[in-house]
Amino acid sequence: MKFEQKETVISELTEEFKKYNFVYISDNTGLTAIKDNGFRRILHKNGVKMVVAKNTLIKRAMENSGKDFSGLFGTLKGSSALLFTDELKAPAKAIKDFRKKAEKPSLKGAWIDNDVFIGDSSLEALISLKTKNELIGEIIGLLQSPAKNVISSLQSGGNKLAGIVKTLQERS
Repeated sequence: MKFEQKETVISELTEEFKKYNFVYISDNTGLTAIKDNGFRRILHKNGVKMVVAKNTLIKRAMENSGKDFSGLFGTLKGSSALLFTDELKAPAKAIKDFRKKAEKPSLKGAWIDNDVFIGDSSLEALISLKTKNELIGEIIGLLQSPAKNVISSLQSGGNKLAGIVKTLQERS
């Protein structure tokens, strides 16, 4: 690969690293062309962009991005496929779903909003992470819960109070 081509790849990867807050690195070694295409289809369907490049170019692009990817540098050995996404869990779910058909791909590492996850054992943890919208929904539910309890108590208490007043009037 010529110097100009390398610089182009580094520049394009740098832009991708700047653009996305969720980056996964997988090892697709051993996948046949047919299986690799099947995996790419699953990723594309889930809004995940896959890019394969040389590890040295990936590392330089990470360094140029302005983000701290240093925790992932140790994973840049052998074959590396970069998975860029705006959806936190999409690559992890795609890897897990695809593994029902094949042993690979394996997760080498993930960079999630400045947090680093290393190794294939992190796959389940990444799948169980809550997205921003899920967390907001839970917070809203928690905030609404006390208000609903107070309102229902007042409504049921009002009916009881009215019943007591009516009974007292009838006795008089």
